[in-house]
Amino acid sequence: MATRKKRDSTGRTAPASEVVDPKEFRKTNETIGLRVMEGRLSLLTRKVFNVMMYHAQQLRVPGDNAPIDTPAAKKYFWILLSDLARDAAYDSKDTEYLKQQLDELQNIKLLMENERQWTSERLVASVTLVNPHGLNKHSGQVWFGYAFPPEVHELVMAPGTYTRFSIFYQGLLRSGSALALYEVCRRYATNPSKVTASETYEHWFGVLTGNPVARNAEPTPYKYFKRDVIKPAIAEINTLTDITVELIEHKNGRRVERLQFRVEQNKQPQLGFPSQPILDMALMARVVKFGFTQSDASDFLAQHGEEKIRACAAFVEARLAQKNSAQLESPAAYFRWSLKEGNAAAQELAQPAQSPPAPLKRKSEGPTVMERFLSARAQEAMTVYKELDEVARNTVFERFKLSHTNFKSLKLERGVESPMVRSLFTHWYAKDLWGEPTAQGLANYVEQFGMNGLSSH
Repeated sequence: MATRKKRDSTGRTAPASEVVDPKEFRKTNETIGLRVMEGRLSLLTRKVFNVMMYHAQQLRVPGDNAPIDTPAAKKYFWILLSDLARDAAYDSKDTEYLKQQLDELQNIKLLMENERQWTSERLVASVTLVNPHGLNKHSGQVWFGYAFPPEVHELVMAPGTYTRFSIFYQGLLRSGSALALYEVCRRYATNPSKVTASETYEHWFGVLTGNPVARNAEPTPYKYFKRDVIKPAIAEINTLTDITVELIEHKNGRRVERLQFRVEQNKQPQLGFPSQPILDMALMARVVKFGFTQSDASDFLAQHGEEKIRACAAFVEARLAQKNSAQLESPAAYFRWSLKEGNAAAQELAQPAQSPPAPLKRKSEGPTVMERFLSARAQEAMTVYKELDEVARNTVFERFKLSHTNFKSLKLERGVESPMVRSLFTHWYAKDLWGEPTAQGLANYVEQFGMNGLSSH
């Protein structure tokens, strides 16, 4: 698509270098908001698939630009690998990781059903990399070839009802959930109702996280899904794209059961932001060591930025290196907690064990500063505990039970549902995680919240 000159609000003709080609493609409404049955859609795989659709629609027929003359090559769409990386905002020279993401696209299984037909199909049929001079040579160009399965091919090349999307805007988004929500909402931007369909919370969980439907039997509690997925995604979309999105909650009593999103198209879409680089491979490797997949790690980097990820990774690594503290059951959960709380705030509540501070005298009625500090640590310990998977939670609680066998009056069988057990457990787990509270930790806490604002924390 050629870049044309445009006039700005003053009538001045903008130089070609200032005009951004949005690189629009058509995406059938049937493939918007996909709920996968196998595999997982990450930020990068979503972007790569859209880039493949865009170039296929530009090429129109397979076989054009084929770098090798074989019968099979005529069945692939061909683009330069460098063009794929550029359009997917993949700012890394790690071809091996990109190959892993391309392979992951072939693991994604879809179920498509309408009044006449039921189809189970993979998202991508085949991918290949070719360098006529040799893949391990530094000369020549690497070409990327790809083919869609029959049903997907038809949806890509001859969409019935479709929505136009821009490669440019997807390059600005930093998380897979933001891109998924953007695609769904962009579809309704020109709809007279300006609102998406009303769907269950479980439905939206599958659509926005890209996780297989089979795993959604017991999704994350809604308040955490809203905090960690929906609100950041909306903030990204409203800041960076050509639409504005608003959450609509439908409640049954106090329980949120169904969700919709109100959509407005911006009158003056902003073009001109550079695509954000996605990956620092060395930093991603540090995050993977905590127990995450590479897709999870790349999403963290894209969503939170290198500075925050680097700080939180160093924080978790320092905790793992502590010799006088209990072993972490789940470094991954501890990392997630530090991301949510912010590394600086997390460090203030997780000072390494040194000498315990002397208790402060009470100056007025109510809890002492030390009591408030310990209560805050206990609350954060409970947050870390909730981040653990079921096996790790059971392991932690069994250690707690073994250390409290003399407490005959405790109803340990009720777990943390018992207020007394919960209080003892959270203080015990805070000490287990971070050791005895220190004078420095208390001082940092007071400095952050002030003497008068502590009781509301």
